[in-house]
Amino acid sequence: MPAFPPSTQSDAMTAQAFYPIGTPGQPWTAIEVAQWRSTQARQRSYEADVLSVIDTLRPSFEVVQYGRLDYAPDSYPLFALKSRDWRDDLPTMLVTGGVHGYETSGVHGALLFAQRHTADYAGRANVLIAPCISPWAYERIHRWNVDAIDPNRSFRDDSPARESAALMQLIAPLRAGVLMHIDLHETTDSDESEFRPALAARDGKPYEPGEIPDGFYLVGDSEDPQPEFQQAVVAAVALVTHIAPADANGEIIGATVVAPGVINYPVRSLGLCAGITDARYRTTTEVYPDSPRATPEQCNAAQAAAVCAAIDFALAKG
Repeated sequence: MPAFPPSTQSDAMTAQAFYPIGTPGQPWTAIEVAQWRSTQARQRSYEADVLSVIDTLRPSFEVVQYGRLDYAPDSYPLFALKSRDWRDDLPTMLVTGGVHGYETSGVHGALLFAQRHTADYAGRANVLIAPCISPWAYERIHRWNVDAIDPNRSFRDDSPARESAALMQLIAPLRAGVLMHIDLHETTDSDESEFRPALAARDGKPYEPGEIPDGFYLVGDSEDPQPEFQQAVVAAVALVTHIAPADANGEIIGATVVAPGVINYPVRSLGLCAGITDARYRTTTEVYPDSPRATPEQCNAAQAAAVCAAIDFALAKG
């Protein structure tokens, strides 16, 4: 999620020269987007990995289809899991995953929570889970959608990302009643090796190398940071996997560390998923799956632990 500081045009051309698509210093046109799209190959199956799990959860949830992405020749139904005992007098807890399709534990952590933990909140909270918001990107292990758009910068009116627009339409009737929203993400080594360079190339801007933090952290909302909430989630996850330390500048991905494992972003002005409701408590998780100190199972468990801690805090504090 880092911002890229300004640089000179010559610096931009030097830094971007290695990226195989586009002309350094010039934003992509539809030609470059099409060229980029042609390089994206399916590497895993949304149907096998996600839809099959959702099918097993039908006895426990109302499965709501909230849209379909028609990216010829592919078509992807979008599903959310909704508490069967939904009551208007209960607070609503929203869990979203897979906004960035390549961030695997965001998807599977949401599904793990659905499988193992939602029964704990029956009669206490409404739970709504959208586990894989970007299935085209999930299959191609990519950050962007088919149009080379980042869905997690596109949660705004007249969104250019169909994934973001579909989720916003689902949430719109519930927006004011959401007490807690947790959006599950990862920060990966490929952010630095592929996705940030691709972003710079796409936008015709300089690529500034950054540092990938080793460990879990949270991104709170700088407009309403709720530090006690953020720290409660970090404390729960610390029992599962390690928390990312600040770098030499006291930062994580270019943002000031305000508490162990916590930074803040202006989520709504950036068009981030965490800003789509009026929830009092909102946060974005960031798991580090490439750490030698974490297994895929730990990453999924860390996401599920974060969800449980977030709901528990919200229920306790109201």
